[in-house]
Amino acid sequence: MKANKENLYKHVAFLTSIYPYRNYKNIESLQKTAAYIEAKIKDIGLPTTRQQWEAKGNEYTNIITSYKPQKTKRFIIGAHYDVYKNIPGADDNASSVAGLLEILRLLTESTMELEYGIDFVFYCLEEPPFFKTKKMGSYIHANSLANSNKDYIGMIALEMIGYYREDKKSYDGSIYKNQLIVSGIKSYDSFNRKISQLLKSNGSMDSRWISFAENYPNNGPSDHRNYWPLDIPAVMIIGTGGHGNPNYHKATDTIETLDFEIMTHAVNNIMFALVNFLE
Repeated sequence: MKANKENLYKHVAFLTSIYPYRNYKNIESLQKTAAYIEAKIKDIGLPTTRQQWEAKGNEYTNIITSYKPQKTKRFIIGAHYDVYKNIPGADDNASSVAGLLEILRLLTESTMELEYGIDFVFYCLEEPPFFKTKKMGSYIHANSLANSNKDYIGMIALEMIGYYREDKKSYDGSIYKNQLIVSGIKSYDSFNRKISQLLKSNGSMDSRWISFAENYPNNGPSDHRNYWPLDIPAVMIIGTGGHGNPNYHKATDTIETLDFEIMTHAVNNIMFALVNFLE
């Protein structure tokens, strides 16, 4: 089965049409986003749960659903749905929410038998001013697993999987290829490398991995950072070409800047890595 480009476009189009934009101050917009995610998951045929907490006097929500919830051995994959300040957030991070919904659809429509279950988490409050605090949605979720009897084999955070460019003017003269970058820490280098190799082995995109030192100041720029204290190997997968997305955290992060053809390949490759990890 392959990802559907039209599905991805429709998800991003809806999320970026919500106004005021999906930042932490606009509670109704976040509620509308959460309701949309819940509705799409229910259309797929799975139940959802809400994980809620308070920050700055408001209530925020993670949306969670589980594939094969009876399995003790589990994988986690997630993406945040809030945006930075007053921007549409097409790549950051509507692209990843769309990708996550499409992966969930592909998985439930498949007939494959996995040795493990998969928890899908749609996080709120990844962006500042809550980044690196205990109010991050991913911190709330990770903290809820501390006394779990489940065996978590790994976690993937999806970030900005919709923007790509090939840059022939790299500093060393090489050509940057459209690729999926896997970012983690050295403690889990073998996990990081395996995810990257699986992404690449599906054949339609390149991939490379980066394992930062544990004390590197920006070694966890997304939701994966909150799973390391639980000794759960966790990485960020970010789709970008060259030096990254020039629209990052800017008003120009719009749907028109995304490449849905390449994004479709990215979703297929992430799906492949997710379901073949223990093969």
